[in-house]
Formats: sequence, C-alpha cells, structure tokens
Amino acid sequence: MTNFEIQGLDPEILKAVKDLGFETPMPVQERVIPVMLESDRDIIALAQTGTGKTAAFGLPLISAADASRKEVQGLILCPTRELCIQITDDLNDFSKYLPDIHIVPVYGGASIEKQISAIARGVHFIVATPGRMLDLINRRVVNLGQVRTVVLDEADEMLNMGFIDSLNDILKVVPKERRTLLFSATMPDRVANIAEKYMNSPVEIVVGTKNSGSENVRHLCYTVSSKDRYNALKRIVDYNPSIYGIVFCRTKRETGEIAEKLIRDGYNAEALHGDLSQAQRDYVMQKFRLGNIKLLVATDVAARGLDVSNLTHIINYNLPDDIETYNHRSGRTGRAGKTGVSIAIAGLKDKSKLKQIEKNINRQFEHKDVPTGRTICEKQLFSLIERMEHVDVDNTEIDSYLPAIFKKLEWLDKEDLIRRFVSLEFNRFLTYYKDAEDLKAARPEADERKKSSRKDRRSERANDEQKGSRKAEKGYTRLHINAGKKDGVYPNVIIELINQMEYGNSVRIGKIDLMQKEAFFEVRSDQAKMLLNDLKNVFYRGRKVIIKAV
Repeated sequence: MTNFEIQGLDPEILKAVKDLGFETPMPVQERVIPVMLESDRDIIALAQTGTGKTAAFGLPLISAADASRKEVQGLILCPTRELCIQITDDLNDFSKYLPDIHIVPVYGGASIEKQISAIARGVHFIVATPGRMLDLINRRVVNLGQVRTVVLDEADEMLNMGFIDSLNDILKVVPKERRTLLFSATMPDRVANIAEKYMNSPVEIVVGTKNSGSENVRHLCYTVSSKDRYNALKRIVDYNPSIYGIVFCRTKRETGEIAEKLIRDGYNAEALHGDLSQAQRDYVMQKFRLGNIKLLVATDVAARGLDVSNLTHIINYNLPDDIETYNHRSGRTGRAGKTGVSIAIAGLKDKSKLKQIEKNINRQFEHKDVPTGRTICEKQLFSLIERMEHVDVDNTEIDSYLPAIFKKLEWLDKEDLIRRFVSLEFNRFLTYYKDAEDLKAARPEADERKKSSRKDRRSERANDEQKGSRKAEKGYTRLHINAGKKDGVYPNVIIELINQMEYGNSVRIGKIDLMQKEAFFEVRSDQAKMLLNDLKNVFYRGRKVIIKAV
C-alpha cells in the first residue's frame, strides 16, 4: 500500500486521508479494512487504545455509504461523551470531500432536542453513548430499521461502566441481518459473552497479543511504604521534567486530596472526578489538551473516553482493584507509534497483584528505586540546560535590549554568569532536596524474580532464534538491522528510518520481527536494492545503523 492506497476505498476518502497526513496504514487498519471491504463478515478486533481503530472501521463504513438514502446505515456505540465526540470528528475528517454524508453524535449532558432535530434532518451514521441512544429509541424519534453495520467501540469499557442492559436493549431493535464489529483492548468473559450472543462466526483480528500491553510502553514499579507514597509521587514527577500525564487514584476523595496537595506544592495539576459538573469537566479537559495542565489527577470512571494522544506518562498512585483496568490505564500512553511509560507506585502488600498484572499484560515490571534528591537535581539541571540550548531567539525583538543588558552584567565573568543563571531557576530543587532522605522499600521476591528472569531469557533466546530463521514472503526481501528492542527499536522506528529518506512513494514494508539486540523487516524485492544503497549512513540515537539483506 502506497500512501494509504487501499484498493476499494472511495478516492475522495483517500484524498481526505492524504490531507490528514496518513502515510502507511497502522496494523489494525491494514488487517480490518480489507476484511470489511471484501466481505460482510462480523469482526472482533482486539487492539490497544490509540492504535488507529476509528479509521479501521470508519474508512470502509463511509466508503460503502449510500448518500442518496437519507436513513441511518451505521450505528457506532462507545462508552463516553468525549470518545463519542472524537469519533464523530474523525469520521467528519474522513468524509471531508463527501458533503452529502451526515454524521450525528448523540450523548448525555447535551440538548436532546438538538440531537433529535439533527437526526430528523437526515443522517447516515449515528455515534452514540448507550444511555442516550436508548433514550432516543424509547422516544421513538430514531429509526434503526435500515442499519447495516453496528460498531461496538471500546466494548470492554462499556461493559465495565455497566452498559450491558442498554447494549442488549439496543441490539434487539437493529436488524438481525446486520454486520457487527466489536473493538476492544481486552477480551474478558463478559465481552466474549456479548460476541457469542450477537455475532455470527466473527473473524477475530488480534493486533499484538490478546490482553497484552502495548510494546511501546515501559512498565516501571516503585515499591514504597504507605506513608511515603505522596513523596514518591513528587519525586517521580520531578525526575521527569517534561512529564505530561495522568495520575490515577482510586476514589474521588483521594483524587481531590492529591490534586490539592500537588497544586499547593507548586505543581501544574488539576483534579478530574465525578463530582465535577459537565462545564467544570470540559474546562479542565480543555486546559489539559492545550498542555496548560501537565498532570491530570483522575479516577478511572472520570477518565474513561479521554482522547489525548501524546501523553508521556501514566502513574498509578494506587494499583486498581480490577487487573484489566491497569491495561486500560497504561494504554493511554505509547499511542500512534510513540513511546510511553506506565508507572505503578506499589505497597509491600501488592506483590501478588503485580504478578497478576504482569500475567495479564504479558510484560514484566522494571522495578526501580525512588529517585534520590541528587539524581533529581541532576535531571532537572540538565533539562534546564537543554531547554536553554534549544530556545528560539528572536534577534529582531531582543537586539535593542542587549547593550543595556551587557552593560548591566559586564562585571560578571562567564562562569559566574552561568552559576547565577542556573541558580535562579534551580535553587528550589537544591533547597528542597538538600537533606532529603532516600525512599526505599524492599522489592518483592527478588530471588524468585531472578530465577524467573533467567527462565524468561532462555525462552526469549529460543523465540529470537525462531524469528531469525524465518524466510521472507514471496516477492519480498528480508533485511537485517543491527539494533533491537534493548536499543528502543520498534516498528515505528524502522518506519521513521525509511521515511526520512523522503521517497516520492512510501516503501511497502512487510513483516517485522523484533528481537532484543537485532531486528528483521521485509520490503518489496524491487525496492530492496534502493533501500540498502540509501540507508548506508543512517544513525539512530547516535549509533550507526547497519542494514543488510539476509
């Protein structure tokens, strides 16, 4: 596929996709879209949040729409108001050059009369939360008799929020011969039950490993005593100067308390919980999306459906009671090919829960010591220096002030000037952490973890050997790269290395096999020679990358 050219999609949709800057289909799109275009099969797609699921179902849905029929042809159900709005915005972007296609979002907290009026004017797709959709059905103001496709997006979240009865009632009134698409990050029993009850021999598409965490997310654990939990949170935040993330708490009360403490201690934070009015919630979320808030302290219920794609960190102030909830939390970072970090602040009694989470996400936590005052000061200092090095200087605006500034500072030599500049911004960290004690707690079952780690390494080596001996698919050439997961190389890195060559047409990339210290990827054989020639002098993280055919 070149420049997202998937055979069967409407050319006007491809034009809109190009405007959005899409280069290559994401894995879930690459696998779901052809199935939707080539058959009427039901589909279960399991993929993490932020992997491009809306385009996976949205592009073929719009492409197949009949604009001349002023009736509801597709119904998309999702758990929250925020996600409902986001999906609608995306679908409108995809149908930019199809002005006769109409999409209406319906959700609680907004005027139902306006939503009814929009539906009455003619609509092809309704994006809805279950509660408001059922309300419209009960009022008999919407006709779903011609619906050909029902999409259940974030199905596990909808069931977690208690929408099972609403879903049952809605699915009873849509035609039985419809197609059903179920998108979910995980596949617990209650989601499997919905699939069994309402789907007909569905195709199951799994991106990654079922119920696994994203490969782009690191999972860190800091084990501390209960009395040190808040101080540990502050140190973790201070150790990550560019943090932009969500701190998850268990209760509304705890959320408010932690946010209040952070604000009082000078952190750029706000609380998001169920006691906020819709207007307050919208105000907080707007500030967060604009980056005016760096830390959002939230409960799981309040944060459901939030669509913020560039979060750097998720911090679990407490581990959730429901193991699957951890997977949902961590899936909010590391989206769209970016890397992210999910942090657990654990207590000494959490070791069994940590093991359950590791089993669920098929990943192991990296157990870390809480950063010391000295390491935090070093990190903050070099972050400050880096910001200073890369600051944009508007010479036209500042030059007229420089003579007076030079005269004012002429009595200082270079070294003294630097010391004063650093101290001006940095003194609060030096003062705060001057006599700070280390926060330490025993790591859970260290000896057992070492044994398990050795076993995992042996298994990993065997798996890597199997991947390394794989043959290329017909028409493709297999290339080897001398860097792997330990070097931070994931599919998005390989794609970026190729894209930086600025080829007129995107290179078609086939199967990618990642190992700890190396990786393999396949490209079309007629493009392999060009790639090998152009990628002779490529560097990644300061290291020369060597790519060769195998």
